[in-house]
Amino acid sequence: MEYVTAVPHPRSEAAASARSGRRSLAVALLCGALGAAVALLATRQRWAEGTATVAGGAFPLTAKGSDVTGVPAALAIVGLAALVAVFAVRRAGRLLVSGLLALSGAGIVTAALVAASDGSALDEQAAKASGDTSATVAALTHTGWPYVAAAGGVLILLAGLLALRYGSLWPAMSGRYERGTARPRRTARPADPERPEEIWKALDRGEDPTGA
Repeated sequence: MEYVTAVPHPRSEAAASARSGRRSLAVALLCGALGAAVALLATRQRWAEGTATVAGGAFPLTAKGSDVTGVPAALAIVGLAALVAVFAVRRAGRLLVSGLLALSGAGIVTAALVAASDGSALDEQAAKASGDTSATVAALTHTGWPYVAAAGGVLILLAGLLALRYGSLWPAMSGRYERGTARPRRTARPADPERPEEIWKALDRGEDPTGA
């Protein structure tokens, strides 16, 4: 009578780990690159608008994301660099870089949500336009671009979490650039005494190439 065990085969476990590594790597690369692109694009768009009273009339004011806060754009670049650096390091270094990637995404989300209702950038513009340091912007409105930047931060955060969870299964740079992996030297072929150049070398040394 035969018995069937439920012990998984080592090869099947290795194949499953390899598949998980490939899938998580593809998703992390897509999320990280797309999130950085979305965050950078959003910071170049108009986040807030309003008016200032100048010479008795209403003067329109607008503020881009980069005018409101420079944190999302800076962290998007940091996150993109960390995504690339994940493949240049291993073990503890990869964990640190993966953590930096996740923190960059979380920082973008926080900064974008805080700036979504911020009107200080337009207040400064209103003070400059009116010449009155106490002037503030009127009819202040905000667009949805801060939330688009926050969505980009979520994608970068997801890439960082995937790197923390599955980064050990991802490939690294080729080991031939590491220490202790020098290529084996080729062994020189023994000289043939019957070759003309070897005969002349023997004559130069004062030897008789025809002697036994």
